[in-house]
Amino acid sequence: MATEISLQQALDQSAARHSHLCPRQVLGARIGLAGAATLNLDVPRADKRLLIIIETDGCFADGIEAATSCTIGHRTLRVEDYGKIAATFVDVRTGQAVRVAPRLDVREQAYACTPDEPRHYFAQLKTYQVMPDHELLSIQPVQLTTPIKAIVSRAGVRVNCEICGEEIINEREIVREESALCRSCAGPGYYQPLLESLVLSIFLPQQELIEA
Repeated sequence: MATEISLQQALDQSAARHSHLCPRQVLGARIGLAGAATLNLDVPRADKRLLIIIETDGCFADGIEAATSCTIGHRTLRVEDYGKIAATFVDVRTGQAVRVAPRLDVREQAYACTPDEPRHYFAQLKTYQVMPDHELLSIQPVQLTTPIKAIVSRAGVRVNCEICGEEIINEREIVREESALCRSCAGPGYYQPLLESLVLSIFLPQQELIEA
């Protein structure tokens, strides 16, 4: 099993960020260790060979980070927000990928394993730390629908959006009729510009608006 960090070390690091430990942090750490081990990659990593795509943010993500040292800042951790406690682990060198998620009945198993603990939260917190991987997790080989080279992209590539003029990095532009557009201008984006007058009323003092 390829790993250098223990589960307890990962949990301690994750808990330090929150001042407490929760079940989703435990799942993140367990999934992080199991996914890397399935690809036979040591963690924590100091290089960019392991790419992890997580399907939600929050405490789960911190557990993944603590176990693997993959981060958004190093571009080794990406969020595709499906609202699921799951992650896909990709060996960038070989292209091999596996998706790891909790088994569908893990909550029920947690309650059954701790009949003396009536509080479901604490039953999960305790049991998720000790359940064997094969009982806790589902590990499935997958194939990425976007080539790994396109996900990682190339360093130093820049282009300006033909509509808003803002710079686009990491080859995230959308080309339409030979014009490079940012995803917001190509639409629909996650935000919509406000009318200029409304923007001014929000960000400028009232006196400046009167003088303008």
